[in-house]
Amino acid sequence: LESADTAADAAKAAKALCKKAGVKLPAHTQPAVGELKDVTHATEAELALIPSPVTGEPGTLTPPRDFNLMFQTNVGALADASSVAYLRPETAQGIFTNFKNVVATSRVKLPFGIAQIGKAFRNEITPRNFIFRSREFEQMELEYFFKPADDPDCAEGGWRALHGAWVAQRYAWHVSVGMRPELLSIEAHADDSLAHYAQACSDIMFRFPFGVQELEGCAARGCYDLSQHMEASGKSLEWVDEATKEKFVPHVIEPSLGVDRCMLALICSAYAEDEVGGEKRTLLRFHPRIAPIKAAVFPLVKNNEALMGKAKELYERLQRRYNVAFDAAGNIGRRYRRMDEAGTPFCITVDFDTLEDGTVTLRERDSTAQTRMSVDELLAHIADAVE
Repeated sequence: LESADTAADAAKAAKALCKKAGVKLPAHTQPAVGELKDVTHATEAELALIPSPVTGEPGTLTPPRDFNLMFQTNVGALADASSVAYLRPETAQGIFTNFKNVVATSRVKLPFGIAQIGKAFRNEITPRNFIFRSREFEQMELEYFFKPADDPDCAEGGWRALHGAWVAQRYAWHVSVGMRPELLSIEAHADDSLAHYAQACSDIMFRFPFGVQELEGCAARGCYDLSQHMEASGKSLEWVDEATKEKFVPHVIEPSLGVDRCMLALICSAYAEDEVGGEKRTLLRFHPRIAPIKAAVFPLVKNNEALMGKAKELYERLQRRYNVAFDAAGNIGRRYRRMDEAGTPFCITVDFDTLEDGTVTLRERDSTAQTRMSVDELLAHIADAVE
């Protein structure tokens, strides 16, 4: 797994190769390791010197070969050439093939976007790196269509400016759902490393405990996809400007997010340890928007029917809008800790004062501050935090 220790790992492997080759190094020294690069960038002369991961012998690594990342299958009763189909390697192409239907039925005007979430499948040679190199994963993609101009830098205020605005907006979204800004970064692709369809691309990166990995890519794809579908189908996907009667193929900005990666990043960002009342506490500081349990309701004691009834009534009222928990087992402190570990932002205690004046105690997860308020104030407070 590539990580911050990759260079050190490479130096260690180089030292082992030197030892195997009988090259003696001075004590407490490491062989020099230059800038690490992808093996696909190696020259033929360099390939002859690279050891295979299997044998460890230089010169045993085979040259890179073309490989189809799409899963092939057959549709129907017969497994012949006419029934060959492929599982989708991304969700985006379904959006492009439905572009004409969306335009005809939704009465949209440029610029507009079409979003989709779903499973994608890739025939990875070596599934590894936890959830970062898997054959089945959940993906969210959005295609934002806009009008191009004759000058590729001057559409909608400049497609580069539009692409930059989308990157900034997507970065802000990750922060808004609770990811810590110090763990996020933006990495722009160099022109010579862009995919064949891309005019520009920037990745939003996240620093996991095991290294920095990509969360989301945001690419300016031009009109490549719609043009390819037009060429293959023979159907026009051009847009007609009603005011000028001009015909053109819309261009696209595409943010693409891995849902599994996003969830792991949220958990890593939320994990925290602190001390409350002299005791160590483990908690998940989920933003209320994405916390799986929005609130927990606790009756102070479970052997009082009036308290249990009031607590159940509040629980059922909250349950109409949110995923909430009800816990009457153990002392209040233990119940707080259980909810802290689950990332529940609010705990509500129904006690004997509730029977007198209708107020409850709201305890906030991060600060552990407790506030007395009415049920109406409570509902407004939770709605404001979550929505």
